[in-house]
Amino acid sequence: MSKGKGSIFITGAGSGMGRLAARKFAAKGYQVAAVDVNQQGLLETAENHQNIRTFNVDVTNYDAVCSAVDEAERELGSIKRAYNAAAIMPLGKVLEQDVEVFHRVMDINYNGVVNVSKAVLPKLLERNEGELINFASVAGWIPILYMSAYNASKFAVVAFTEVLHHEHQDSDVRILCVCPPPVKTPLLDQARGTVWPKVFDQAKHIEPQDVLDAIDKTLRENGLFVFPGRGTKLQQRVRRWFPDLLWRNVHKAEGF
Repeated sequence: MSKGKGSIFITGAGSGMGRLAARKFAAKGYQVAAVDVNQQGLLETAENHQNIRTFNVDVTNYDAVCSAVDEAERELGSIKRAYNAAAIMPLGKVLEQDVEVFHRVMDINYNGVVNVSKAVLPKLLERNEGELINFASVAGWIPILYMSAYNASKFAVVAFTEVLHHEHQDSDVRILCVCPPPVKTPLLDQARGTVWPKVFDQAKHIEPQDVLDAIDKTLRENGLFVFPGRGTKLQQRVRRWFPDLLWRNVHKAEGF
């Protein structure tokens, strides 16, 4: 991407990974469209950054997403990279969570990714350039007790993004699926406020910058899946090759 040319579109920009990405690109001279339902968080993200414009948008609203994308392109320049980082992570056993929680998690974590992808990707393809970065999780490969809603939403993002990547493999548009382990962001506070899986304590939580660096590395290597953090790729392989081993560890850690 050329410095100062075009814009960066980031959902979930009111905190965590999205906030860090917005500030990093702003510091590099890009115009940034920072998107979130958290208006106060957006204002904090944009503080002291004249080239961050805030969009108070719910990613589950497709029409609102399309309007934000169109406005960003009109006011800030052609979108060069889009980050689908908006997500929620309330945890709990299936029968102990309200059904509305399952619907809300899927609406934001998966349908939000679909909405932004559908709004942004045609513009990238028309110009035959740019990058679409969809955030899944290692939880999109590895199911864990208490995480059924979150797991299902991230499994969906993995499948959706993999198909999307292969449908457009002949273009110059890059489509990536990011699958990090637990990251030190406010998203983990939602788990702490509901149920904290003990397996989360078995590995070091990585920094948001580690994820952004891994994305850039995968882009340079023309990859599809981004597995930030030491041992993350190995975890995904263990799940594929030895699922019973993984589940034995989970049950032992959680105590049931």
